[in-house]
Amino acid sequence: MGLFSSLFKKKEVVSNLTDLSGLGLDLHSHLIPGIDDGAKTLEDSIMLIKGMRQLGFKKIITSPHIMSGGYNNTPEIILSGRDKVREAIKEQGIDVEFDAWAEYYLDETIMPKIEKHSLMTMGDKYVLVELSYLMKSFSTTSYFYSLITNGYKVVLAHPERYPYYHSDDLDEYKMIKDQGVFLQLNIASLTGTYGQGARNAAEKLIDNNMIDFVATDLHNTRHLSYIKDSVKLPYMEKIINYDKLMNKVFL
Repeated sequence: MGLFSSLFKKKEVVSNLTDLSGLGLDLHSHLIPGIDDGAKTLEDSIMLIKGMRQLGFKKIITSPHIMSGGYNNTPEIILSGRDKVREAIKEQGIDVEFDAWAEYYLDETIMPKIEKHSLMTMGDKYVLVELSYLMKSFSTTSYFYSLITNGYKVVLAHPERYPYYHSDDLDEYKMIKDQGVFLQLNIASLTGTYGQGARNAAEKLIDNNMIDFVATDLHNTRHLSYIKDSVKLPYMEKIINYDKLMNKVFL
């Protein structure tokens, strides 16, 4: 019986990847020490950056939170922290390029920054934004509109992690894409780190060619281990080989 059942056992599909160098760069992480919920010390930052370099990343654009009442970072704070990390990278002889922008929480406090054109961006005015995980905001569409009409190109961080967007038909995501918003997937979502709902949504978005960017959203060593695990996943191989993936737009 054991032999008979083994003949019909579903063959496990595995990835042919050996690392994540096919992504070219990482554009979402929290590696400036002591300014948000990511790296706590400069030693933490360097340890995580070394881990990313081993995974094949040659350029890292880190993205500290800017969130009213939580992380009141400014471009000056972020760029000062970036320069300290850059100096440590140089001292350590790590062959990686390091830059910074920000991950903005979308609420009413972002409007003056949009109007003043003071948001931290990358490339051709791309800006990274995030939403609440708990509750859908009915102002999100207007925030996207304000950003886009002011010349920004909006990248929505980890859309698969917002449970109120989960549906079999992906209609919520389609409406966001129709506004001109780019979608950035978290690698760890594919490992189930954020729950099965996020993993299912991530896989559906990949299957429907709706992902524009892929990133680590790296915070700590535990998180780094999940990202390392992703190398063997078929969906990781599938998104890396997606010919319209936009990671390299920042190279």
